[in-house]
Amino acid sequence: MASVIPVIFILIVLGLMACGYLFIPKGPHQTTIRTAIMLTLASCYLMWMVTYMAQLHPLITPYRSMKGGENL
Repeated sequence: MASVIPVIFILIVLGLMACGYLFIPKGPHQTTIRTAIMLTLASCYLMWMVTYMAQLHPLITPYRSMKGGENL
């Protein structure tokens, strides 16, 4: 079953990108500010998605070590 969290998160990021694009005041640095905002949001989303996927599908399977005389 698919999780809804990544879909909601990407919609939030896209909404923030749209707000950043539409509500930046006019001026000589408008393009620079828009680019910085969009690159920041894209980088944050990418880092979040990599962390999320690493937790879902770890490369190394965790194992439980047997200490002393513990029996499971």
